[in-house]
Order: sequence, then C-alpha cells, then structure tokens
Amino acid sequence: MERRHGTASGADEGTPRPVGHGTASGADEGRRLGAATVIGLSWVAGSFPFSFLAARAVRGVDLRKVGNGTVSGTSLYQVAGFGPLAVAGILEVAKGAVGPLVARGRPRLSALSAAAALLGHNWSPWLRGAGGRGLSPALGATLVQAPEAALWLLIGLTGGRLLRMTGLGSALAIVTLPLPLRRRGAQGQVLAAALMAPMMAKRLTGNGRPARRNVRTYLSRLAFDHDPA
Repeated sequence: MERRHGTASGADEGTPRPVGHGTASGADEGRRLGAATVIGLSWVAGSFPFSFLAARAVRGVDLRKVGNGTVSGTSLYQVAGFGPLAVAGILEVAKGAVGPLVARGRPRLSALSAAAALLGHNWSPWLRGAGGRGLSPALGATLVQAPEAALWLLIGLTGGRLLRMTGLGSALAIVTLPLPLRRRGAQGQVLAAALMAPMMAKRLTGNGRPARRNVRTYLSRLAFDHDPA
C-alpha cells in the first residue's frame, strides 16, 4: 500500500516559524519614541532662542531690553536688519517642526508636541522665562501637520505688518485658527487648541505685570500685544 503524504499546506502549518521577525509596521512601532520623549524633545528644541542669540552675536544687544521686551523677529530686525532675521527666522520656524516630524502618524501627539515647542519658545528657560509670542514655531508645526493653517497664520502676520498693526493681524489669525482646520475634523480642532492656548496665554501675561490690572488692559494685550496708553 502506498503511504499518504501530507499536503504542502499541512507541512507548512507544522513548520515552526522564526521568532523575532515581525511585520514592517511592527518594526516601525518598535522604533517609535515614547510620547514623553517626543514632547520633551519638542520643548527643548522650542526653547532655543535663535533670535536672541543672533542679536547678541551681531549687535551685542539683549532683545529683552528692546521695545516691549519681546524676543521676536520684529525686535531682531529693528536692531540687526534683514540678514540675521532671515537666518534666525528659518531656525525659529524649523524648531517648531521637530516634534511633529518625530510624532508623524500620531496626530494627537503631534499636536501636543507642537504645544510643547511653543511653551519652550514663549517661556524659554535660557532667558529666565522670557521669550517670543510663538508665531514662528507655530508656522513650523503647521507646515508639517496642516499647511493650510500655516498659510492662515502667515496671511495674518503679513497683513498686519503691511498695515503696521502686526499685533492685531496676528491676533485675528490666532483666534480664528479653527476655521482653516475645520475640514480636518476633531483632530484639526485639537491642533488649533494646542497652538492657540500658549500663544494667547503669552499675549495675556506679556513680559511682566501690567500697571493696571483690569479688563481693558488684558483686552489690549490680547488684541494689540501691548498695554493701553
């Protein structure tokens, strides 16, 4: 009598599979950084005050003592001109993209890392809590996650400067940020909130306590980024 041989599929089922060889997606999961690491990395990147360093290197000026004390591209341009502003501006935008790039594929973590970059920028530990208003790193973060939001912020900033009302132009872009992100659903609104909160908080707190702590003062800070005369 002839012996019956098992089918190829049966032989395959009985053959032990190599251990430790997962799918490509599983390997990618294993290489991902943890949420705390991504957020911390984003905060550190955001905290580097490139505009401050450029003003120090080129003119020996402390931007915390220029104008209203905001460490920003506007202040840098006033003391050092366009060249240093262009170099520092690229770096200021790029640092906002670090966390979202590392967290790509994880929308909520990307939004949180963007917020962390803005917190580091607005209240930099290297400047003893001083900093900018968050627009540059917000541009970097949105370029990665939602380019339409980056364009929205850029239009507000540019329009404000053309009208010599930079504070108002940027404020309008910030408070209406959910509009360009509405097509992205809940994730878009999470990103809008993550960006709006640190930018609005910085405008309200300013660079120090106001002489008069009343509703008019805080509305002026929010809308025009300075205290009323």
